[in-house]
Amino acid sequence: MAQPVNPPRGMRDFLPADKARREHALGIIRSVYRSHGFDEIETPVVEDYARLHAGLGGDNEKLSFSILKRGIRPEALAAAAESGDAEQLADLGLRFDLTVPLTRFFATHRAELPPVFRSIQIAPVWRAERPQKGRYRQFVQADIDIIGEAGLLAEIELITATSQALAALGLAGCVIRVNDRRILFGLLTHCGFAAETHDRALIIIDKLDKIGASGVVDELRAIDSAAADRIGEVLAAVEPALGADGLGTGIPLTREAIAGVLPEGAAADGVANLAALGDALEGGLPAGVSVRFDPTLVRGMGYYTGTIFEVAHPGSGSSVGGGGRYDGMVGRFLGQDVPAVGFSIGFERVVDLLALPESTGPESVALIADADVALADLLELKRALVDRGHRVRLEKRQKNMKTLLARVAQEGFSRVANVRAGVSDPDALEFRDLAE
Repeated sequence: MAQPVNPPRGMRDFLPADKARREHALGIIRSVYRSHGFDEIETPVVEDYARLHAGLGGDNEKLSFSILKRGIRPEALAAAAESGDAEQLADLGLRFDLTVPLTRFFATHRAELPPVFRSIQIAPVWRAERPQKGRYRQFVQADIDIIGEAGLLAEIELITATSQALAALGLAGCVIRVNDRRILFGLLTHCGFAAETHDRALIIIDKLDKIGASGVVDELRAIDSAAADRIGEVLAAVEPALGADGLGTGIPLTREAIAGVLPEGAAADGVANLAALGDALEGGLPAGVSVRFDPTLVRGMGYYTGTIFEVAHPGSGSSVGGGGRYDGMVGRFLGQDVPAVGFSIGFERVVDLLALPESTGPESVALIADADVALADLLELKRALVDRGHRVRLEKRQKNMKTLLARVAQEGFSRVANVRAGVSDPDALEFRDLAE
């Protein structure tokens, strides 16, 4: 009995209709991003192992796929077994995101790039996830980043470009949730958490959507019981404004609204930053996309230094995009800080929400050839139709024409013509719509 032949767990094949939907979405995203002045780059799918485990990728470093060194000798295997550290056998790894490769790329090519560099990266990444719905081991990220701009202009450009891409994809109802890491640290300090516990506390707060406010408070008590209770009071105060699913009316991105849900005097610089962002974006987002303040937004990556954002959509149980400012990352390679901020569309989640339009390119026609049609005539017909801008499929006539026509219709062909012997002029063909 034949065994089933499937792709590796967490990785997928894409049939032609799925691939067409994906390419359609990627084309829209690329077009919008290029119209906003971003330039596309490409980086290798592998990076040095040490770079991928330099503390830049947060918890994703634990999910990276490592690549064994070439020509490993028995003594190296024995040393790795004795130490219990198999990773010493690796010198490369598959990229787990596009941000670490971008920072390395910028450090490598800085002299060839403009002072403010706006990049597009759309490519697959790999993580050793536990596969489940919406979570894969190989998936595509669609990133835009701005390196070299320390001011709020960078965040404004990223948010407007991403919101227009989402609108162009037809994703109505998107809410861009915004926060600032300085507000989070200010809240923790105000509530009594010691500075050395902040990172640990934020990891717990980031679980809010999974374990709820009471669960967060319970876990924070292991750090500081009194401070945990004060955080609980803050969460209770903001929850009604956010809505149960985070897609309610939310908290407007104004100084008054932001300050109104925060303890007095907490993180004034972060509040001022978000208020200025809200003023700049007022009236500048496309219909169907809104921006709201969410003081519970953490973003799990420890490298974020300022503004952070995430995109929620009513059709998805998880965020469909996110990013933030990561001013310290490039400096790890250059030895000097360079401001940087990025926004990533969660392509796999977005594409699952889309339907392929009926027409996504040139008209697709199928030519059904009788058995006695000369190959030269058939190829001349195809060449002429391709030159006119059509997409052309050649098919041989079959006994069961109903099955053949149903198949080519399913594969995206809209019209069909029968080809008989002696016909080589496309104007002599009689086309009919497959929808008839």
